[in-house]
Amino acid sequence: AWSADGRKIAFLRQPGTGGTPRSPLARTDSPWEVMIADIPAGNIEDIPTVSAITSGKSPVDPIVQNPGGIGLRWAADDHLVFMSYRDGFPHLYSIEHPGHNSRPMLLTPGSFMVEQVTLTPDRRFIIYNANTGADRNDLDRRHLFKVSINAATPTPLTSGMGIEWSPAVTADGQTIAYLAAGAQRPPAPAVIPISGGTPRNIGGERLPPDFPTQQLVTPELVSFRASDGVEAHGQLFKPPSNVSGEARKPAVVYIHGGGPRQMLLGWHYRWEYANDYGANQYLTSRGFIVLSVDYRLSVGYGQSFQFPDNTGARGATEYRDILAAGKYLQSRPDVNPARIGVWGASLGGYLTALALGRNSDVFAAGVDIHGVHDRLPAINTTQLAHALVGDGITESDLKQALKVEFESSPIAALPTWKSPVLLIHGDDDRTVDFHQSVDLKRRLLEKGVKVEELVLPDDVHDSLLWRNWKSSITAMAEFFERNLRSKR
Repeated sequence: AWSADGRKIAFLRQPGTGGTPRSPLARTDSPWEVMIADIPAGNIEDIPTVSAITSGKSPVDPIVQNPGGIGLRWAADDHLVFMSYRDGFPHLYSIEHPGHNSRPMLLTPGSFMVEQVTLTPDRRFIIYNANTGADRNDLDRRHLFKVSINAATPTPLTSGMGIEWSPAVTADGQTIAYLAAGAQRPPAPAVIPISGGTPRNIGGERLPPDFPTQQLVTPELVSFRASDGVEAHGQLFKPPSNVSGEARKPAVVYIHGGGPRQMLLGWHYRWEYANDYGANQYLTSRGFIVLSVDYRLSVGYGQSFQFPDNTGARGATEYRDILAAGKYLQSRPDVNPARIGVWGASLGGYLTALALGRNSDVFAAGVDIHGVHDRLPAINTTQLAHALVGDGITESDLKQALKVEFESSPIAALPTWKSPVLLIHGDDDRTVDFHQSVDLKRRLLEKGVKVEELVLPDDVHDSLLWRNWKSSITAMAEFFERNLRSKR
């Protein structure tokens, strides 16, 4: 990030990779340091640099692992603005005259996440969105705020039941344009005066006249606790009373992908999760109760929830939240406890497969979209070679890692997998090998488990063709109709 006068540059420095090999189970921190370089006029051969901010050593501030990163911006009056987890949430900080022993100032105190950030043209104010507000349900929304670069006094610009993101300030500094959505209203541009006031939606007339606004439900914020006491949150979609006459309805748990994501009480700002939100609304319209889960690894709930120990191939502790979601649904008087399904894509597909394998007693059917099922390929031949010669990592370390990674894989749960599954995968997936689904299908058929499949020819991880999204969602809904509408 360059200073306004072009005389200074702030940049991020991190250690290189390498070093003595460690167990694949060892947690890897990402230490960092923000450096300031003064660029002397006419001399670029000997540029002095000083350290302005560091990540600390134990624990290391994990902001560089957050989707938005550290977000360095040089503001007015020699203030450097950046993001940090130093108070447990990703918040905005500013530091005046960085590199001169000055201390960072927290600009956005509170138990919430700052996500998208932009400076006003004069660089004296920051416009950002965050999952906070006057309503407790704002935890699963986004609203816009304005804060000075040198005072921790944020001013709310938007509020209510909507979701706002991607703020951009007009060149005259008087107006903020952004995208806005709600539970029934899909994303559309909006504007608001930078001093606050009534937002004005623009482009709303482009919504097709047959868009089913009145048929969409407003999800509810719910929470539940896993077996280890960790509280997770979710959004509960309940069908209108006129959709199905059943007193106890079939239900479905939805698991988002990626890990560092958060599902919302309305249309999402990322296109793939907007599609998933629409899919959950579609299932609801067909009489299913849907619970969308923000499991540990999700953003928006603080550092300890987003960066827990022993997740994924290191132990899959996040699965405890998925099981807790299933049991939460079983406890509801409006849910038939024997007719609960589960679906998800990518990491959500992985957790769907774990749910079906480990707990077919809870999850009666599932749709696994391009999930990972065998974690052992994460161990590479280089690690094996170093273990064999005792370079840092031992054979015993590697065997323990293999054991944990196998037990964290859905294929390890095949002996208890009874529930039917629909596998959906693009055969040109460059993110999760298509063979992951091919291999799982063969293993399940050997065990006598009912398997259906939908292969998307020449498509990639996140489908590029709308018709493939539509066919996948339709196939999923029909699969759940066949497998959850009658008791097992």
